[in-house]
Amino acid sequence: MRLLPIVLLVATVSAAAQPDYPTKPVRMITGAPPGTPADVIVRIIAEPLGAVLGQPLVIENRPGAINTIGLGAVAKANPDGHTLGTMTMPSTLAPHLLPRIPFDTARDLAPVRQLAWVSNVLVVRPAASFVSVRELVAAARARPQSLTFASGGNGTPAHVSGELFRLTAAIEMRHVPFNGAVAGVAAVMGEQVDMMFAIAPAVIPHLKSGKLRALATPAPSRLRALPELPTLAELGYPLDVRDWVGIIAPAETPKVVVARLEFAVATVLELKQVKDRLAAAGFEPAESSADTFGALIRAELQKWGRVVQQAGIKPD
Repeated sequence: MRLLPIVLLVATVSAAAQPDYPTKPVRMITGAPPGTPADVIVRIIAEPLGAVLGQPLVIENRPGAINTIGLGAVAKANPDGHTLGTMTMPSTLAPHLLPRIPFDTARDLAPVRQLAWVSNVLVVRPAASFVSVRELVAAARARPQSLTFASGGNGTPAHVSGELFRLTAAIEMRHVPFNGAVAGVAAVMGEQVDMMFAIAPAVIPHLKSGKLRALATPAPSRLRALPELPTLAELGYPLDVRDWVGIIAPAETPKVVVARLEFAVATVLELKQVKDRLAAAGFEPAESSADTFGALIRAELQKWGRVVQQAGIKPD
């Protein structure tokens, strides 16, 4: 990767914050397995962000309990900016699904910046008996509880999308959770389950190779990477579900450090090579700041709390 444009910007970034940060490698805790959106995105930005900050970014995966293990470690870390974490949409579902979590999502974490939007795609095997959403719904109504949908775990966008689609379409399907999105996609291709609302980055290569067929997306608009794919709302099923990835820090992290991090991340996301890699992986850009990311987290906490209650979603 060419880092010359980054090096030229280091002086500008440094002027925006205290000169003694960072003084050692910055740890980035990701509360999900390798290959998931948060993991993929931070690995794309890790090298250039380390170059901007002047210290390497060290990625640490701590999966489990709907990302709350990783976020709990961030919440308890020394608030000096040397421990950061990734937050995703499932993190705003966790407080409504788990009996307790060891931190307060809104109070104990400081938003730095959203990185990207991550949309899901309803995929089936090419040999599936249904080739459209209409045919899928007809098959589900003809054989209640016979169709299964995979997810990368309870409380993930794939799980929520499947449950909301089931309710909206008035059909019965069975949820089969797997350990991560990659395992869920493999289960669809291996004929263990019938379908999945899989994250676009995980299935775009399989769609191009013909190993999977896409029927629709639950995102609010068509995806840049798959412009011909209709939304479920276009087909008469008004769903609005998409994941997102952002960076957070411990709540008491000094504002000047958060400001430097926010500016550094924004700088990296504007680099052409980073934009190209994110787009190729199926991630969509997000205009953001620390304030707007904080507002998104608060809004999502309220939204998914209502959905969990109304839809009766349970941590299977």
